[in-house]
Amino acid sequence: MYDLIVIGGGPAGTSTAITAARKSARVLLLERGGFPRHKVCGEFVSSESLNLLARLLHLPKANFLREAVRIAEARLFLDGRTLLAPIKPAAASLARLDLDKALWDSAQACGVEASQRVVVQNIERQAVFVVTTSGGNCASRAVVNASGRWSNLRQASNGQAEAKWIGLKAHFAEHSPAPSVDLYFFDGGYCGVQPVLLRTDSRQPRINACAMVRADLASTLAEVFDLHPALRERAVHWQPLIDPVSVAPLLFGKPRPVHDGVLMVGDAAGFVDPFVGDGISLALRSGAMAAECLLPFLSGTVSLENAARRYAEEYERKLAPVFRSSSKIRRMLRWPRVARAPIVSLLSNFPATTGYLVRSTR
Repeated sequence: MYDLIVIGGGPAGTSTAITAARKSARVLLLERGGFPRHKVCGEFVSSESLNLLARLLHLPKANFLREAVRIAEARLFLDGRTLLAPIKPAAASLARLDLDKALWDSAQACGVEASQRVVVQNIERQAVFVVTTSGGNCASRAVVNASGRWSNLRQASNGQAEAKWIGLKAHFAEHSPAPSVDLYFFDGGYCGVQPVLLRTDSRQPRINACAMVRADLASTLAEVFDLHPALRERAVHWQPLIDPVSVAPLLFGKPRPVHDGVLMVGDAAGFVDPFVGDGISLALRSGAMAAECLLPFLSGTVSLENAARRYAEEYERKLAPVFRSSSKIRRMLRWPRVARAPIVSLLSNFPATTGYLVRSTR
């Protein structure tokens, strides 16, 4: 019997588990996969969440954050133009291979009971929550679902595919990459490129290339690179450092922070458009927020319904605006080139407008 069971050991789940455990909650953290592993991710953490991440990490893991590559500028390559936007304070580029393990180890260090390669098969709400897993049943007073956007626990109504979109990611060697996040937009998708440090192999500079593309246009990164002239020219000199990883389908929908008394965090609550670069930040923030809202329930001062309602309200106020802003930008990017030309021209002639656009997704 636990105070809290958290399903999913990524940034959202570990943020939830660490925050609750540090307030003396008995927490069980379950992860269906194993760490370390590469995941399709832009590996970008905006400055707004770096302080939170620093607080979550166990002190011996602090060097991981201090060593991170800093990203001080965004460059958007769109319709033959290059749009520049400063990122102040600078963001951090963190390899998921390193980030997930650092957060997992930090959760265990603060007393979380954590198990990998455990598949959660069902959640049933009785007097308490009964969670059925591949390793047996367990019970808790509260459950947080951080199992991601492709989990067997995800409700089909939480998002729908407008077309079949896939995600692709790999690391490449590049000589002296610029300290910027470079977004190459093309009809049917985009590819983000930025420098990243992998602690287990820091011998040569590397970049992370992460793309979202319609499946009828490309199924490999090489095909993605061919969809943008500047990206194709740049990628000619790249040498692969890891095997590519992919995910599908990518689902968009209105965020749903609570379902049947279970608090949903990270991508389980809602999938934000990857080009805004705030997926990891939203995961960390929603996880910590869920735990903070549950603590009064775990201490016996409010009901679970009241705790869940407060979380839904906080999510709507602090996080949902990111989804609405990114959705508007995504729709604009799908306009015909001639229709979006005036907006692209405005952004090009007035850089401050581009900066405002970037800030609206934070």
